[in-house]
Amino acid sequence: MNSFDIIIIGAGHNSLTAAAWLAKAGKKVLVLEKRAVVGGSCIGNGDASDLAPFSSGFLRPDIIRHLGLTKFGLNPAPVAANLISLLPDSRQLVLSADPVKTAESIAQFSAADAAKWPDFVRFMDKAAAALESAYATPIPRLPKFSPVEGLPLAQLALKIRGLGARNMYAFIRLLPMSAKEFLDDWFESDALKAALASLGIYNANLGVMSAGSAYNLLHQYLIRGGWGQPTGNLPQVIAALESAAKSFGAEIRTSAEVARVTVENERASGVLLASGEQISAGLVLSSADPKRTFLSLVTPEPLDPEFVWAAQTIKMRGVTAVLGAQSAAPLPSGTLIVAPSLNYLERAYDAAKYGQISEKPYLEITTAGNALFIHFQFAPYFLKTGSWNADTRAKLESLTVETLESYLPNLKSKIQNLQSITPLDLETTFSLTEGDPHHGQLALDQFFFMRPIPGYASQKTPIAGLYLCGSGVHGGGGVSGIAGRNAARAVLKK
Repeated sequence: MNSFDIIIIGAGHNSLTAAAWLAKAGKKVLVLEKRAVVGGSCIGNGDASDLAPFSSGFLRPDIIRHLGLTKFGLNPAPVAANLISLLPDSRQLVLSADPVKTAESIAQFSAADAAKWPDFVRFMDKAAAALESAYATPIPRLPKFSPVEGLPLAQLALKIRGLGARNMYAFIRLLPMSAKEFLDDWFESDALKAALASLGIYNANLGVMSAGSAYNLLHQYLIRGGWGQPTGNLPQVIAALESAAKSFGAEIRTSAEVARVTVENERASGVLLASGEQISAGLVLSSADPKRTFLSLVTPEPLDPEFVWAAQTIKMRGVTAVLGAQSAAPLPSGTLIVAPSLNYLERAYDAAKYGQISEKPYLEITTAGNALFIHFQFAPYFLKTGSWNADTRAKLESLTVETLESYLPNLKSKIQNLQSITPLDLETTFSLTEGDPHHGQLALDQFFFMRPIPGYASQKTPIAGLYLCGSGVHGGGGVSGIAGRNAARAVLKK
């Protein structure tokens, strides 16, 4: 029987972040990955061009600095991509990091909105900084906690107070609002509000009029570093993290599926592999989603029935499909979106409410030369009629191409090598329960101290020695490394 200080289940970007962080601190770390490649939802089957749930993202700057990832080939500051809203009248609204150029683009639709844009960006930057501080703050087990555990919360409160009375109020008010309500307070142009609101429903089973979609908008703005998605940098992110972890002494094993976490005397003692091999460790970190961790990797005996019920009721409800293709001619560089109006986005969501694939979907297309990565919403995991099979896949692909053709004429004839990942594929291939890339919806009842379950937002679990380090915990959702970093800090503090 092999023995390690820490075993980490999964080799996605959060797992690799935690592994490198802990190995750098001198811990003997083993990472176990079910698939034949590392990278989790960031990598396909090993080829950098393969289709995966995420096409882009970047790690938080403090992670890059602490792990010295620039030495392993990672660009510390990816260039922010433009967000380009494609409109039915052939006009385009371009939101970029350049406030002057963005204001010029907005002025096509509203001079008043163009004038407000610099103030809006300043507020978003301050609100994103406050949210990042919140994500870095250890959340004690509420409502009862010691004064020592409450100190980080007090420090966070002071940081939020430092926004100033007006911005503090606006930040707190934003969190439960719908994206539409939040943006109505700022702008008059429907085209502008729809482009911004699209971030509020990204990977979320929400409409732009749903409470909490403004919080998701801010979350996406934070982890993207702006409006558009950084382009095609995930293979470099994964390669840098893998190299860093190995350089610090971590061991990474692929094609090593964990069947369950072993528990002795109410404490995690290691893992049992599907092959029958047993490996012991002082601590176990799981980057699997909370449902999979508590309902599959851990047998229910050591868990309180009330906790098991809470785990069963975590909202996953994936509504995302992913497509990839090649174009015979280059497309505009940046992140293209089909989100012409707020009503269009809300109607796209209406289909998901009734278990249907949206006939007029919200699309987000990340381009890199001739390559297209297409994010499709809404395509619910649970279909009211039928199932995810060859016919529904064909419908998904046809709807995508037809929708793009109406905004990018003649594109249909240029599309080559179209591939798709359905919500069912997200579950079976990438182990994302119910096809939810965020490991649990970023909803009002599943964020901050309630993520993933009220009382367990600090990466700890009811089983001593078992921690969560995946996207389903506080600060998770998308590619940022926050969850992995926080888990490593929690372990080292313990």
